[in-house]
Order: sequence, then structure tokens, then C-alpha cells
Amino acid sequence: MSKRARQLGLPLRSAFRWGGHREGTGRKRGPGPRDPRRRRPALAVRHPVLVTLKVRRGLPSLRSVALVRELERLFAGACDRGEFRLVHYAIQADHVHALVEAASRDALSRGMKALGSRLARAVNRVFRRRGPVLVARFQLRIPRTPREVRNALAYALLNARRHAAKLGRALAARPAIDPASSGAWFDGWSDRAPRPPERAGPVAVARTWLLRIGWRRHGLIDPAEIPGR
Repeated sequence: MSKRARQLGLPLRSAFRWGGHREGTGRKRGPGPRDPRRRRPALAVRHPVLVTLKVRRGLPSLRSVALVRELERLFAGACDRGEFRLVHYAIQADHVHALVEAASRDALSRGMKALGSRLARAVNRVFRRRGPVLVARFQLRIPRTPREVRNALAYALLNARRHAAKLGRALAARPAIDPASSGAWFDGWSDRAPRPPERAGPVAVARTWLLRIGWRRHGLIDPAEIPGR
């Protein structure tokens, strides 16, 4: 009787394959930590939203006259997109605050993408550079009461004054309206008339009751206020 031959194994190395956990793999971190990809909170159409867009380090100040004028021009053509409206904004050295209205969470997301895209294009065009501008997802806060909306308006439109106070700078008793904001088109100052319509404004008219009427229950905004105090 013939014996069955035993199959011998060959000492071959396993082929290299991509995938699996390996040290040093994965997307590298950018210059700033990104916000976790959490789902945005639900948004009711009656609530305005206070948003903040931050830019990367190393860029010139966003408050340069040329960039402020360029953003005014860009915002004037796209401040009202139907389901998304840019109602007020203030430009700081490395970030922009804005009060917006949106019909839904998706409308807010689309509108902020358009806003961020215009900001990035303006920065690259004015400063003659290329590459990414924004550092992370936009931040948001949803004021839900008349007092919270008034605080959000003062915080946005008087943000430059707030930063100056934090740095210990001397503040004028009767300050001028921040030219790097939409304050010139704001009709809620306590001692100033709204700006005459010399040219198309860079902001849309508010439609929510809170941002149009409700906040006024707690008094008009004094340009000499310091938000947060």
C-alpha cells in the first residue's frame, strides 16, 4: 500500500498590506485643533445665531482698510440668500463675529460656507497670497431671549471696544462707530441716527422678531458700552 505524501510548508513572508492600525498613520493635525465633528444643535427659524469665523495664524490683520472695503463689497451682493441672511458683523484682527438668520440647520451650514468662502477669497486677493485661510469650523451661539439677543448685538458691534478694554487701553467717552463693522447700518444706537443709504449695505434687514423688535425691550445700545462688564 502506498503512503500518502505529507505536504510541506514553505517559510514565505506574508505579503505587505495597507490598512490596520500603525503608529504614525492617519491625518496629521493642522496648525490649530479642530472642533469635534459633533452635530450642530437644532435651529428654530425664530432664533438668530451669533457665529464666529477664525483665520489661521500668521495672516495680516483683517482690519486693514483694503480688506474691510472688499468684504463690504462682497457681503453687499450676498447678505440675503433667502433662507440665510447676514444681519450684522464685526471684523477683528484674526476673527469675524456675525449675527445671522437661517431657516434651518442646513440653511445655516450652506450660508456659512458661502460666507467663509467670500472671506477666504477676499483675504487671498487683498494680501496677494494663496492657500487656506480659515482654521476650523465656525463657532456658534444661539440667543433665545430678547436680553440674550441684545447682549449678542452689543458683543458683536462693540467687540473692538471690548478687546481694547481687555488690553487696558484708554477708551473714548464718546467713541466713533467701528468702521470694520456693520455698525454704521445699525438703527439701534441710543444716540445716533442710522446711516443714510449712500450705497448698498453689506447686511440684510432682520426678519426675526427677536433681532428686529424684541431686543429693544431692554434698551437701545450705547456706543460707549463695554460688552461683558
